[in-house]
Amino acid sequence: MTVASALASFALVAGLLTIVPGADTALVLRVAVAQGRRHAYATAAGICTGALIWGAAAAAGVSALLLASSTAYAVMRVAGAAYLVVIGALMIRDAWRSRKAAAPPEGATAAEAQADPGTPIANGSPRAGRSAWRSFGRGFLTNLLNPKVGLFYVALLPQFLPDGVPALPMGVLLALVHDAEAMIWFALLIGGVDLARRWWTGSGRTAARVRRAIDALAGTVLVALGLRLAADR
Repeated sequence: MTVASALASFALVAGLLTIVPGADTALVLRVAVAQGRRHAYATAAGICTGALIWGAAAAAGVSALLLASSTAYAVMRVAGAAYLVVIGALMIRDAWRSRKAAAPPEGATAAEAQADPGTPIANGSPRAGRSAWRSFGRGFLTNLLNPKVGLFYVALLPQFLPDGVPALPMGVLLALVHDAEAMIWFALLIGGVDLARRWWTGSGRTAARVRRAIDALAGTVLVALGLRLAADR
């Protein structure tokens, strides 16, 4: 197997796995809706950085410790599961709070209720002022604390390491290919959110409803994935 054929084969497999919905996709989609494009790209960059570290660790043999030690895997599994559940629960809480805040006061007329824009999205939201580094860190930890990402690289990378090629630089190169595909996928998601925002722009109530729906959906997905990871043996 040549380097070129290894890269092409790995790109095909990793590309198919990239578009399978998971915690990363749910998180980027939610951030794109709630905080805007800048924060969504920062989150995506954090996720890809975590994947790159896992890829380098797998190539260096560090991630193989997860396979060799049940204790090491259990620690990573519990930490990752707890993080996903907490992040998901916070999203569900935000959806519930914004729903209560958007409810018209008792006795309000229909016109007054319609005029209430609810909680704005993206640049109008209080969250929009938060540092993009915080979004980067959330994406980074979401990926880095998931031991299944490490096991994915441990299982997959050896099959695409050509004979006579140093494992570490080749592993990093393969991880970069995976990151490039992930960023393309995330860019499509973020661009889709931008297009969708055009039809809900001008209706603050519609924007608030979309944000609440995405918060609730993404939060539920992350909690479910966290519980699934916690139960994994």
